[in-house]
Amino acid sequence: MSRLFLCEKPNQARDIGKVLGATRRGNGCLHGDDVTVTWAVGHLLEQAPPDAYDPALKRWSLDSLPIRPVQWKTVVRKDAAKQFKVIQGLLKQCSEVVVATDADREGEVIGREILDACRYRGQVSRLWLSALDETSIRKGLASIRPGASTVSLYQAGLGRSRADWLVGMNLTRAFTVLARQQGFDGVLSVGRVQTPVLGIVVRRDQEIANFVPKPFWEVLANLQAQGGAFQAKWVPSNDSWLDEEGRCINREAAQAVALRGQSGQASVVTVETKRKREAAPLVMSLGTLQQECSRRFGFGAQKVLDIAQSLYETHKATTYPRTDCRYLPTSMLSEVGVVVKALLHSDASLSPVIERLDMNLQSRVWNDSKITAHHGIIPTTSTCDISRMSEAERQVYELIRRHYLAQFLPAHEYDQTDVQLDLDGERFVASGRQVQVEGWKALFPRGKSKGQDDSDADDDETAGAQALPPLRQGESCSVQAIQLKDRQTQPPKPFSEGTLISAMTNAARFVTDERLKARLRESAGIGTEATRSGIIETLLARGFLCKKGRTIVSTPLGQALIAALPPQISNPGMTALWEQALDQVEEGSLSLDDFMQRQNVLLDKLIGLALQQPRLNLPEMPSESCPLCQAKMRKRNGDDGPFWGCSRYPECKGTKAIGKKKGKSGARKSRSRKGASGSTS
Repeated sequence: MSRLFLCEKPNQARDIGKVLGATRRGNGCLHGDDVTVTWAVGHLLEQAPPDAYDPALKRWSLDSLPIRPVQWKTVVRKDAAKQFKVIQGLLKQCSEVVVATDADREGEVIGREILDACRYRGQVSRLWLSALDETSIRKGLASIRPGASTVSLYQAGLGRSRADWLVGMNLTRAFTVLARQQGFDGVLSVGRVQTPVLGIVVRRDQEIANFVPKPFWEVLANLQAQGGAFQAKWVPSNDSWLDEEGRCINREAAQAVALRGQSGQASVVTVETKRKREAAPLVMSLGTLQQECSRRFGFGAQKVLDIAQSLYETHKATTYPRTDCRYLPTSMLSEVGVVVKALLHSDASLSPVIERLDMNLQSRVWNDSKITAHHGIIPTTSTCDISRMSEAERQVYELIRRHYLAQFLPAHEYDQTDVQLDLDGERFVASGRQVQVEGWKALFPRGKSKGQDDSDADDDETAGAQALPPLRQGESCSVQAIQLKDRQTQPPKPFSEGTLISAMTNAARFVTDERLKARLRESAGIGTEATRSGIIETLLARGFLCKKGRTIVSTPLGQALIAALPPQISNPGMTALWEQALDQVEEGSLSLDDFMQRQNVLLDKLIGLALQQPRLNLPEMPSESCPLCQAKMRKRNGDDGPFWGCSRYPECKGTKAIGKKKGKSGARKSRSRKGASGSTS
């Protein structure tokens, strides 16, 4: 065997193997002439637990913190040991490895960590694919990259993994031990990325809970002009009547305006009409796809990722989904005709749309300077079988498809008319729009999509889109009715999965510290496109967040954890800075050693703050008092079944039988507590 292709998953290996002619089944691999294709199953290796460095660290205690490996170790996942041995054997036989895992940071780690663990020292190359259809694979194989060109991606991935381990392992142990000393029965999981996300939700929920509505008033006039009826809104001229948002908070003033204007005539002071153009929306990144599917269909972030992955891997219908980019390289302009033809062959009902396309149109989406590791998500050049898609897959696919086709339709154009009127010496304004060219909006019908809330209706349905009659300067309009509207300020909305993904993507907007804000890029985010949905799922699974209908809210446990933690660990700005530093490692402008040194300095500070923490204000949990020292007790599992054990163990070995107020209690043999303080992460 000369070349070994190392893929991330079996189906990826089959797609690549088919093009390479490697179709003969082997043990955990596919063979061809002088080429073999094998696969991982995601991460075959994971960070070793603390007791792999020192058996004494199996027991959780404050004295052992911080735990800081000198030489990092990984262990093979138990369920992946068989495939790891297969790859290990194949690596001994090949002269070159082509890393063919997903073309991103985590994909690089999956491949390279195996090579490092197996001490492979031969030639390494990189196959970089944005889609798994045959055309894209052949194109990638024709331009295989040197292995050195993506090593920095691996370094960034290692930095992310090790930083997560340092913060998560140490702070989870610190706060869990502190909580257990109060009788809390469970694990308080803390994470470098998950905890700031929890903090964002907790703070939003607190804003909503503490919100005090304030009244304000609007005056609306229904007017009749020569050409038709319309509505205008009063603009107060006295600043003392206004709040900081420009709303009238003086009811008497608003009421007086409404009374005076009831039988009056409004005179048109100015009429200004401007032609406005709206360019087509860019193609989708994973984040925008998750946000839009949440808004339109009520889909969760993980569901959208799973569907997008299925469209990419199983149906070969769309390109690589885990991208943060919404642009396309100009080199792909040559494929437009092929993509559109494939779309038509896949779905003949598209014919009326495709007939209107101008495939020579070059929209703003074609921009080489905006391309990151991957371009935006678009349909592939291959025909797909839409009948094999589930309803949810079809909905997501059609959304991706519409955003691509929109690039070849004209801009949406409308005339925006703004009118100022005088009514009894008071200024009123009205706005309206008249569509002149529907353009790309023909692909996005107005109105609600399935499952869409009223509050999520398209912008076109909001106020300000009334159709104004023809008006001229100096024209007199009679008042048909005038209304004084009692309004109240509204609290911020709770997060949905889509808006939480948006918040994670643009974490800089939640930073109030001006120095920190200055160091953050406007687009600084928490996590990556590939990990954000998993972070939400983790917080839900650990009971820190819960779903209420289509919203996500924090639980009392999540709120208590954020209140107890040092603000540095729950501050989205700090995590966004970490992500920026990882980007610098990826770019090669910061070394992995320097990045880890920064993490170690921060870890010392965080552990110091944790150990100074007073009593945690955690939700009350059923407990007992120790018969020996009166401390809180925790439910434990021993050789003889569950029992109450002192939270101060091993200093105090007091126990009580569960469910019995009286009976045998006191000190229990330590063997009964075997595993009671074992590591949990």
